[in-house]
Amino acid sequence: MANILDIRRRIRSVTNTRQITKAMKMVSAAKLRRAQERALAARPYGQMLASVLKSLVSRAEIYDPDTGEPKHPLLAQRQENNVLLIVVTGDKGLAGAFNTNILKAAARFLEVKAGKNIEIEAIGRKGRDFLRRRFAVAAPRAAESHESPRTTLVGEHVGVLGKVDYAMVSEMAERAIGRYSKGEIDSVYIVFNEFKSVISQRLIVERVLPIERVGQISVAQAEEMTLEEKERAVQAAKEVGVSLRPADTREVDEAAAKFGIAQVDYIYEQPAEALFRSLLPKYVVIQLFRALLESVAAEHAARMTAMDAATINATDMIDSLTLAMNRARQAKITKEIIEIVSGAAAAG
Repeated sequence: MANILDIRRRIRSVTNTRQITKAMKMVSAAKLRRAQERALAARPYGQMLASVLKSLVSRAEIYDPDTGEPKHPLLAQRQENNVLLIVVTGDKGLAGAFNTNILKAAARFLEVKAGKNIEIEAIGRKGRDFLRRRFAVAAPRAAESHESPRTTLVGEHVGVLGKVDYAMVSEMAERAIGRYSKGEIDSVYIVFNEFKSVISQRLIVERVLPIERVGQISVAQAEEMTLEEKERAVQAAKEVGVSLRPADTREVDEAAAKFGIAQVDYIYEQPAEALFRSLLPKYVVIQLFRALLESVAAEHAARMTAMDAATINATDMIDSLTLAMNRARQAKITKEIIEIVSGAAAAG
């Protein structure tokens, strides 16, 4: 049986660990609320932009009347030989299986696209470190390259998720748009954790380019939360007062949708076709911006749930160690009593 002093030392250590995990859970809950507010604040702009583009579609010739081909390069559909995959993970750990699940989803996507040239752009330290160990780091290919298909890491962004900057996302999106327009890549996908609420999340691979239909997300693969994960998230959220329901944005969504379907002949300062060409890249930017904001919120939710589970496990361990210490103390006392009684009997 373990020494009582060793058990006490271990109880003290686990107690200190529990204080740390409990504090981290509270910090993650506070950051989650701010991340939710930021994602929600960006939503009206994205909704209205999509509605404006829908309105322009009905007023501009976006397809060539003779060939039927789209006039805008971001709408052009072509065979996927060169694919750009953007993988969004976290910069830090201690978030349960958050980063692992994203990397597994990326690995499944790579299996589906086997035989194609895939370039990966990593956002987040955890994904960058994993992908660096598995794939070679190389420069993006040119359009006329005839090298054999392979998977390479062509870009990385570390430390940008603490505060997602629209300018950084815009620069990244413009590079992808430029390469797609030149024919260097045939499609752009992003794998991230889509966040609506603590219990409404899914791990998805979303196709960003080419744009199939404005205002509709093109999902290549998706994975919902399990019932067990939802139950753990509910327990963690209730203790820190985090709302379980997604924010009610029906009024904002309906107001934005009316613009796209209203039977009104809007007068634009520019021709509808020119306005459509200039706004469509901004739609791609806002799609990536939304994905990063939701991924940040999902990471904080995952860390909050993981730290809650760690706190519960530490409490159970303390109870188990306390029971073992009491048993050891009782055994020691019993042994001392037996020794006293035996000594008294021998003396008599």
